[in-house]
Amino acid sequence: MSVIRTPGGLSVSYRPRALFVGAGCVVLAVVAAVLAIGSGEYPMAPDEVVRTLIGQGDPADAFIVNELRLPRTVTALLVGAGLGLCGAVFQAVVRNPLGSPDILGFTTGASAGALVVIVLAGGSSAFLAGGAVVGALVTGVLIYALAWKGGLHGFRLVLVGVGMTAILTGVNSYLITRADITDASRAVLWMTGTLDGRGWDDVMPLALGMVVLVPLVLLGCARALRMMEMGDDAAAALGVRVERTRLALLGAAVLLVALSAAAAGPVAFVALVAPQVARRLTKSPGPNLLPSLCMGATLLICADLVAQRAFGDHQLPVGVVTGVVGGGYLVWLLATERKAGRI
Repeated sequence: MSVIRTPGGLSVSYRPRALFVGAGCVVLAVVAAVLAIGSGEYPMAPDEVVRTLIGQGDPADAFIVNELRLPRTVTALLVGAGLGLCGAVFQAVVRNPLGSPDILGFTTGASAGALVVIVLAGGSSAFLAGGAVVGALVTGVLIYALAWKGGLHGFRLVLVGVGMTAILTGVNSYLITRADITDASRAVLWMTGTLDGRGWDDVMPLALGMVVLVPLVLLGCARALRMMEMGDDAAAALGVRVERTRLALLGAAVLLVALSAAAAGPVAFVALVAPQVARRLTKSPGPNLLPSLCMGATLLICADLVAQRAFGDHQLPVGVVTGVVGGGYLVWLLATERKAGRI
């Protein structure tokens, strides 16, 4: 642990290895973003992409980059960052490496809300975002109420979340069967998780949400969350209002899940994998919120680059790539936890 002291008497502590990991993720994410912007039917070299981004490209390149490709890349970075951060919050709150919104049911709840809009109302992107937010919040309230018993125990929250996921999966399947073929195709593609065709209208709700929620989590609740990892009694003895802080963290994380799902669909396993990879690279105790945020953005933009380039002219939805990689990681994580006797 290192400390920086300012002339005004303030001190900021940081871990050099965690700072290095976060910086490395940012560099890798920027490189992957430049390569992703240069991909497509009209390929562009990295130097051409950079020149266009700083305003020195010709009008045709500027239109392709700024209007067609940059919104998709920004969406990937923001969705990945939001999922990485909310995954770290969930895993810290429930004190379980399996505590991600994919497994706890919040992502499925956001999908149910969005599907209601797509299938029953045929709504626009703005209505889709609203439906996902409402679905995730309703699911969060139900899970919180069902898991509450004189407090919120992490293992109980995981079990209730798994059950809620199963119920909502059935609801989502039913909604798709009620739709006509066009809306059903649109819904299935969205549920896979895709960044195709994303525009600035898809970016803005998520960007505005993160401007509010990320500082709330990183600056307002990070210290209390570190104390809560020692146990509720120890945190309360140190002056933390445990239940109020837990509710605020879960609320912020659920909103991040909902806004991310509205922007790109329920992209699988990023929220599960990013905090675990960040923790193993930083080798630091605690929730590792900022490294998880950076890792999530890096994982999703790299997955989108693979989805665009790895299969020739045929592009895959980014959720297929994250599902394959994340599913393999989940199997490894379960085997590791079983070997250690924790499950």
